[in-house]
Amino acid sequence: MIDEPLFMMTNHETQPNYPSIFNDVIGPVMRGPSSSHCAAALHIGRIARDLMDANIEEVLIEFDSHGSLATTHDSQGSDMGLFGGLLGWDAADERLAKSARALHEAGIRVQIEIRDIAAKHPSAYQLTLKNSTEQHTLTAISTGGGMIEIVEVDGREVSMAGDYFETLIYPGDDDREIVTYLHENINADEIRLLGGAGARLIEVKAQGFLDDRIVAALKAQFAVKTVKAIAPVLPVMSRRGVRVPFLTNAEMLNYNADKNLALWELAIHYESARGDLSHEQVFQRMAEIVRLMQKSILEGVAGTQYADRILGHQSGLFQTHMSNRQLLDGGMLNQMILYVTAMMEVKSSMGVIVAAPTAGACAGLPGACIGAATSLGLSVEEMTKAMLAAGMIGVFIAAHATFAAEVGGCQAECGSGSGMAAAALVTLANGTLQQSVDAASMALQNVMGMVCDPVANRVEVPCLGKNVMAASNALACANMALAGYDAVIPLDEVIETMDRVGKSIPHELRCTALGGLSITRTSKEIEERLKSPNK
Repeated sequence: MIDEPLFMMTNHETQPNYPSIFNDVIGPVMRGPSSSHCAAALHIGRIARDLMDANIEEVLIEFDSHGSLATTHDSQGSDMGLFGGLLGWDAADERLAKSARALHEAGIRVQIEIRDIAAKHPSAYQLTLKNSTEQHTLTAISTGGGMIEIVEVDGREVSMAGDYFETLIYPGDDDREIVTYLHENINADEIRLLGGAGARLIEVKAQGFLDDRIVAALKAQFAVKTVKAIAPVLPVMSRRGVRVPFLTNAEMLNYNADKNLALWELAIHYESARGDLSHEQVFQRMAEIVRLMQKSILEGVAGTQYADRILGHQSGLFQTHMSNRQLLDGGMLNQMILYVTAMMEVKSSMGVIVAAPTAGACAGLPGACIGAATSLGLSVEEMTKAMLAAGMIGVFIAAHATFAAEVGGCQAECGSGSGMAAAALVTLANGTLQQSVDAASMALQNVMGMVCDPVANRVEVPCLGKNVMAASNALACANMALAGYDAVIPLDEVIETMDRVGKSIPHELRCTALGGLSITRTSKEIEERLKSPNK
C-alpha cells in the first residue's frame, strides 16, 4: 500500500467510502428493534460520553420536526440506544430495555425537543451536553445499519464514523504551532485543523490515543485548553492509505479475470485489504457471526416473551404445523419461513441479533441462508462461505446506495437483504460467480420501490412479512440464476437505480410512520394500546 503524507485540513474533506463487511453490512451484534435507530443512537451516545469524559449531568436532545426521528425516536429504540450509549454500554447489553431508568438513577437529566433544526439528513441527532464545568454540542446522523457520522462538534465541521481513535485538541492562539509539533512527534493517520463558528479545533485520527507524555507536553508548551479522547465504536478500524481491490461488481469481475475465485473468496480478498486482516481472520470472524445467528434462531423457535410488541410466538405455530404436515409442501422454503420468523421474534423481544444488513431486515438473509443449509444438511463452513458472498454484494450496496429506510424505503433494508441472500443461496448450491451476481441483480430488481410503513411504529408488521418475502424472492432468483435465466440489467446499474428510486419515495413512506399501513385505523389502535401501562 502507498503511504500518504499526513495533511492539515481547514475545510471538510473525507476519504473515499470503503465499506467494511463487518462494520457496514453484516453487523453490529446488537439488541433492539432497529439498527439505524437503536444501535446507531448507542454509538452516538458512546461518542458523546467520551466528549464529556464520562461526566454528564444534563443532556438536551433535539430531533428535527421534518425528520424521521420526530415520530419514531421512542418506539423504534433511538432513545433507548442513546441513553445506553451515554451510560457507556455496548449494543448487545442486556440492560438496554431499562436504559431510561438507569440514566435517571445515574443522575443525568434529559430533555427531548422536537423542532425545526434545519437538519440535512432525516435521521439527525443534535445534542447539548453539560456538567458543572463544561458544555459541548454534537450533531450526528444515522446512515443505516448501525453506522453513524458525527458531522459537527462545538460548531466545527468534522467527519467521525467511530472507526479511529480520535483525539480532539482545543488549542489557544498557537494552533498551527501545535499542528507542527504533532507532525513531528506522533504517528497519526490524519491531523486536521478545523475552523468553525468559534475557535479552531485540532482533530487527530490514529490507531491509538496520544500517549500521556505528548498530552503533558501539549499542555505545558502550548495554551491547550483541553484534550478529548474519543474511542472507536466499530469492530474494524480504518487507516491511512487504505486500498481495496475493487468497489463495484464490474471492477470485481475484472479483478477476478485471471484468478477464478468464487464470490465468497473475493469477499475475503476485499475485507482483508479493507480491514488489514488475514484471510483466516476474516473467515473465522464470519463463522462466529453465523454461529451467533444460529443461536438466535434456536432461541426464537423455543419461544420469546416481551410486553412491548405486537406479535406473539408465531414461529412455534409454524413449526407445529410444518411438523404435522398441515402446510402446503414448501420443503426448503418452509424451513426458511420458520427461521425468518424465529429471528424476527428474537429481535422484537430485545434478544441478541446481528444487523444483516439492518435490524429491521435481520432475518431475511440468515433465515434464507441457514434455513437452506439446514435443509441441505450443510456445515457451518458452507454457511460461512455463503454469508461472505452475501457480504460482498452488501458492500456494493453500501458503497453506492444505502441501507437506511429513512433514506431509501424498505428496498434499502429488506430489499438489500434479499439481493444479498440470493447470492448466498447460489453459493450454497455451488453456482458460479456470474450466477451469484445475476441472482442478486434479479432479486434487487424485484423489490425496487418497496416502502417502509411500520404498523404502530414498531418494527414488526409488515416487517416480518417483508423479511419472509426477502427470503422467498432470494430462493426464486437463486434458482432462476442457477437455471441460466438472463438478469438483463447488470448489478451495478441495478444498485445505482435503487439509490435513485429510494430517494424518490415520498417522505411519508420512508420509516416516518406517516403513511401507508402506519396510519390505518388498526395501526393507530394498536399504538395506543401499547402505550398503556397495563398493556
